[in-house]
Amino acid sequence: MKRLLPLALATFAVGTDGYVIAGLLPAIATDLRVSTPAAGQLVTVFALVLALSAPVMGALTSGLDRRSALLIALSVFVVGNAITALGTSYEVVVIARVVTAIGAGIITSAASSTAAAIAPPDRRGRALALVLGGLTLATALGLPLGTLIGRTDWHITLWAVAGTGLVAALGVVVGLPSVRLPAASLSDRLRPLKQGRVLGLLAVTTLVFLGVYTLYTYIGPALQGATGSSELLLTVVLLAWGIGTLAGNIVAGRLVDRHNPAQVLTGTLVIAAVALALTPVATGALVSTLVWAAIWGATVGVIVVPQQHRLIALSPAAAPVLLGLNSSAIYIGVALGGGLGGLAQEWLALAPAILGLPAAGITILALLYHVTTARRRTPAAPLPTPSTPDSARA
Repeated sequence: MKRLLPLALATFAVGTDGYVIAGLLPAIATDLRVSTPAAGQLVTVFALVLALSAPVMGALTSGLDRRSALLIALSVFVVGNAITALGTSYEVVVIARVVTAIGAGIITSAASSTAAAIAPPDRRGRALALVLGGLTLATALGLPLGTLIGRTDWHITLWAVAGTGLVAALGVVVGLPSVRLPAASLSDRLRPLKQGRVLGLLAVTTLVFLGVYTLYTYIGPALQGATGSSELLLTVVLLAWGIGTLAGNIVAGRLVDRHNPAQVLTGTLVIAAVALALTPVATGALVSTLVWAAIWGATVGVIVVPQQHRLIALSPAAAPVLLGLNSSAIYIGVALGGGLGGLAQEWLALAPAILGLPAAGITILALLYHVTTARRRTPAAPLPTPSTPDSARA
């Protein structure tokens, strides 16, 4: 498992970058002289570019060993964050988020597919959980620390993220063995979308994260009733959310190795929907907000692991392709959630705390669709695999 640590560090850098903007949103909006919903669209732009560029960039780098692909991606990621940190206008920061997203789009899927190739089948769930633990650790530590650092100047947080990316790159150089997986063209990467079961799983992923980010993108303003606009108290709540996410991720790896991943996801979505529906009530006081944040965070930490496990089970040989599509599905949901939350505030005049209600509705829709598709027992047609089946080298 030590060989997986550089991968977890790389996803930690991506996770911190992706999550921390939400905690810094009020400061960014003030500094860039835009509204909070407009600043929230930085999350939307980042996520949408990541989702659309990931398959293309994945295809362009598929012939490289995973170490080289990760180093290229981390380099782009670091440059993008440096530009963001130097940004003094909304337009420059938007462009910087586009550059950052292109690098980040390769990192998560490359790290996950490498972990799946290195780990033995009976420990694959735990290997994926460890690598994805970088993302969840970012919510437990990177997000609250980044928010705390950003109390004085949000640009400093982005410099810290860039530095984390550099450390991750060094870890990849020193600690990751050369791992070569079958090359996959863009058509190879998109062809699984014709498979009904694959498309169904990806649709569930998108719906779930659409619900999550309808509220989470605007988590700072949404919690003002409990925090009194105190950035220190907001950091404490985000820490509770992050610890819950980390705990959920750790538990998820063991659950999917022992139980049906579809059933694990069903129970998780039920709890998530209830937590989101209670947002307006639960976030009225600090203590109840901390409990609510930990419970909701735990459900978010569980979700990705069973989805990835189910996709790999459909066709282990096509794991890099399927995990890349799942990463795109996540960020399509993130982009749509950030956009929907912003529109709900501007067009419907919804208070940020009320965004938990539409988020709960979307999560229930994801649950119903998941339950419906999970009951279908008809096997899917074989998934296409690349034509050059080089074996992974650990």
